[in-house]
This record gives sequence, C-alpha cells and structure tokens, in this order.
Amino acid sequence: MAASKPVEPQSGGGLPRWQLALLLGAPVALGLGAAYLWQRSRAKEKRAGERKTPEGSASPVQGQRAATQPEHEDMSPLDRAQAAKNKGNKYFKAGKYEHAIQCYTEAISLCPKEQKSDLSTFYQNRAAAYEQQAKWTEVVQDCSQAVEMNPRYVKALFRRAKALEKLDNKKECLEDVTAVCILEAFQNQQSMLLADKVLKQLGKEKAKEKYKNREPLMPSPQFIKSYFSSFTDDIISQPLQKGEKKDEDKDKEGEAAEVTESSGYLKAKQYMEEENYDKIISECTKEIESKGRHTAEALLLRATFYLLIGNATAAQPDLDKVINMQDANVKLRANALIKRGSMYMQQQQPQLSTQDFNMAAEIDPRNADVYHHRGQLKILLDQVEEAVADFDECILLRPDSALAQAQKCFALYRQAYTGNNPSQVQTAMDGFEDVIRRFPKCAEGYALYAQALTDQQQFGKADEMYDKCIELEPDNATTYVHKGLLQLQWKQDLDMGLDLISKAIEIDNKCDFAYETMGTIEVQRGNLDKAIDMFNKAINLAKSEMEMAHLYSLCDAAYAQTEVARKYGLKPPTL
Repeated sequence: MAASKPVEPQSGGGLPRWQLALLLGAPVALGLGAAYLWQRSRAKEKRAGERKTPEGSASPVQGQRAATQPEHEDMSPLDRAQAAKNKGNKYFKAGKYEHAIQCYTEAISLCPKEQKSDLSTFYQNRAAAYEQQAKWTEVVQDCSQAVEMNPRYVKALFRRAKALEKLDNKKECLEDVTAVCILEAFQNQQSMLLADKVLKQLGKEKAKEKYKNREPLMPSPQFIKSYFSSFTDDIISQPLQKGEKKDEDKDKEGEAAEVTESSGYLKAKQYMEEENYDKIISECTKEIESKGRHTAEALLLRATFYLLIGNATAAQPDLDKVINMQDANVKLRANALIKRGSMYMQQQQPQLSTQDFNMAAEIDPRNADVYHHRGQLKILLDQVEEAVADFDECILLRPDSALAQAQKCFALYRQAYTGNNPSQVQTAMDGFEDVIRRFPKCAEGYALYAQALTDQQQFGKADEMYDKCIELEPDNATTYVHKGLLQLQWKQDLDMGLDLISKAIEIDNKCDFAYETMGTIEVQRGNLDKAIDMFNKAINLAKSEMEMAHLYSLCDAAYAQTEVARKYGLKPPTL
C-alpha cells in the first residue's frame, strides 16, 4: 500500500490544516509519507490573555480633565467624551456594567463624528460591557459600528466573532476571526482556537448532510489493489482456486477463471480478477439472498466494497453478521473484525476500534494481519511502543512481510525523532536501509524512508526514494503528490511541484489527496476561487464523513478569505 494518503495521529501537535492552508511555505508540512503523518510545524510563541477590559485609562491621563471635575466652558466635546469613557472604564472594572454602558453611551453622543478612531473605541468599549451581560445582539451591533469606522480594529473584530458564535452565526463568525488571524499573523492562540473550533463545527455540519446524500463512488483500481495488498490472511482477496473453475479451465494456470455455476460469490471473485469492481456488490447480494454455501464470504466481500465506496452504514450490518457466525472460518471473522475496527477508527471511536482488534487477536492469534493493522492503529493513537510490539509479532508470524518491516522502522524513527534522540534516529535510518536492501520491491519502504529523509533535510536522497516508488508503482498517484510537495520544500520549485500534482490527477482523477493538496497550494498562491474548486472536487471523492468534514474546513477557510479580502482588503502572504 505504497505512498498512501497520510493520516494524522490523534494527539499530534502542530498547526491545524486550515491554518497550514493560509501560512506561507506550509504545504510542505502536509506530509511526505506513506501511511502516517505527524506535523512537525510548531506554532510560534502565542500571545495569550483575554481581550476583556475596555480600552483607555480608568483614570484621566495627564492633560485630560476627569469626569468628576466641574465642566468648564472651554472643555472640548472630545475631552468631555474621553472623560465619560474614563468614568465608564472605572465602572467596568468595578463590575458595574450598566453604569459603564451609560457612560460609554454618553461618550458616543458627545464625540464629534469626524473623530472616527475615538468613536470606534467608545463603541468597542460599550460592546465589552454588553458582552459581560451576555447581550450578544448588542455586542454585534456596537462592534459593527466600531469596525465600520476602523476596519482593521482587531479587538472589535474578535469580540464580534465571539458574539456571532454565541448567536450561532458560524459563517460570519469565521470571516471575522479569519480577519483577526491574518491581522495578528497567526500569533494569538485565542483567535486561532476559535477559528479552528468554528471550522470543525462547520465541517461536521456540512459533511453530515452531504455524506448522507452522497453518490457512492468506486475508488481507482490502484487504490483498491493497494488496499487488498495490506492483507495477507484475507480469504476473499485470494484468486479463484482450481476447484472453483469450470472443468476445461482447471489446467490453465495464470488465466482468469470463467465461472459457470450460479454462485454469485464466485462470479464476484471473477470480477475482482478482471478488475470489474462495479459488479461485485450486486453479485455478492445474489449469493446472500440465495443463502448459498459462500454466504459468509459474500457478506465480507460486500462489506469490504461498501467500505471502499464510503458506505460504512451499509457495511456494518454485514460485518456484524460475519463476526457473529460462530461456525464461519475464523479467518473470515478476524478479517471482519479488522475492517470493523478500522471503520471505527475512521469514525473517531478508538475504544471500539481497540476492542475489535483485541478480539481478532483472541480468536485468531496466528493471524499476521491482526497485528499489522493493530500496529497502525497504535501509531495513530501515539502508542508507539505498543505499535512496535505488534509489528514485531506480525514479522514473527510472517517474516517476509515487507510492509510490516517498513512500518516498524517508521514507528521506531518517529519515536526517536520526537524524543530528540540522535543515536536512535540513526539506528532507525539504518533500519530503513536494511529494509529496502532486503525488500527492493516494497514501494512502501521507499516512501516511508523518504519521509524520514525529508525530516533529516536529506532532500536529494528522499527524491531518489520517491523515484523508486514511481518506478515500482507508476500508477500510484499519491507518490507524485508527495514528490511534488518535496520539490516545494527542497527547491521552492512551485512549477515542478504543481506539475507533479497535476500528473497525479492525470493518472488518477479520483485521487482526493491530489485535489486537496492542489487546493492548499492555490490558497497560498492567492488563487482562492481555484482553491475552492479543488477542495470541492476532493469533497466529492471523500471516503469517509470525517475526511469530508476536514475538507469542508479547508474549503470554508478559503471561502472566508475571499470574503475578508473583499470586505477589508486583507490577504495573508502568498507564494
């Protein structure tokens, strides 16, 4: 399963991807590996502290008259307004918000209309008092007045964003907080956390509705073959046996069998060999409805293809049935548990996922696939030591498992890298060299080694590893994406990077990772409309609701930028 789309670990640090889509130079952090990704980019030191208090001094500054002093005829309207504001600030700090509001209202009425900077401050201060009373509509109204007079007023924009969130106006909230993030150069944790929160909420809401009504879409043949290649003890993916072929074909080795009996399952197996994947679910259904002798296998094969087209709702009942068939082949039941466990992980239910993998290990302890896939789960959960133990068990059961060998090396490398242990990093790098020497046909080994080499700034050698991947699997689109990202990080060669990602789309127009990456780069180039188009294409190809939610977050972040640019003329740096 070489150079597959990276998956982010549950507790990995670094920047949210929506922010990576905005920050200059960030696309390189999207991941250059095959099975996993943890983001090495760390947010810079962030300024903390609530934006709670109003602006201005609580007592008069030098040269100003206090509100408590007798008013003189020579006191200007602006001085009187400032005095009222200062008095309001005293009430605010004392928690007397209604009195503060009255003072700020007086300041607004006294202030000359041409003094826009002062007037915007008075409105923003009154909004701060309304905020303490949870009067969100009034907060929005006053902040809007402040922003109208001072379009780059960070405090007012952020306060309005928070109030809009309370009013469940996520779209406008996102626009305001996006403007704040850009104005603050992504250095303030509060605004970044609010943007991340709103984007996730919007993504989940949109994905829930879209995914429910989406048209099932069969992935590319390369994706399907890569998926099945990650299993070695999977009965349903094995070629038709001699006894399953018609008599005249029994002695014809290497040829696809022609099935003449009425078994829907055997016909489905033949279609698999012919890469005629669209007919598999219907043939499995015939086997199941006729209660044929291959019902268990048909249920598992149908469930597998339901998962591949992103229909987990249809897959789960079939998997449940196979798991509960006490008289079924234990390999079938274990495989169903692995797939249901992986499905739960996609749905962000790690506890249920772990339970299924543990059950699979109990009923079929000699099944190498259980330990291989559970090791991947442990990587995603940042349980690296347990992952290494599972990969070791897989290798013990199946010493020729190149995939497990490569992923064990990656797990050890990651542990050493995050632990800042140079000697163990070198040991892991030597391990990669050993894997590609012993398993020169394992594209995944080269891909994972390339990610480690990229971390170590050995870009030239990483590029060579991706070339090896392409040589072994020329139809694997994701390798071209990773190689394209490498060109951006290594040579800042935007044209070559885009050419390689375009090549990935040409090879596989169902590669959502390529569209996502292209969209991210287009955001950084300032081509927001094109970026949104790329993200929408990726959304239509998403294989899970969780993945779709993530893509909607990227798309919404790009759209918010278009609105911020239109309203305030604000744009982040571009490539």
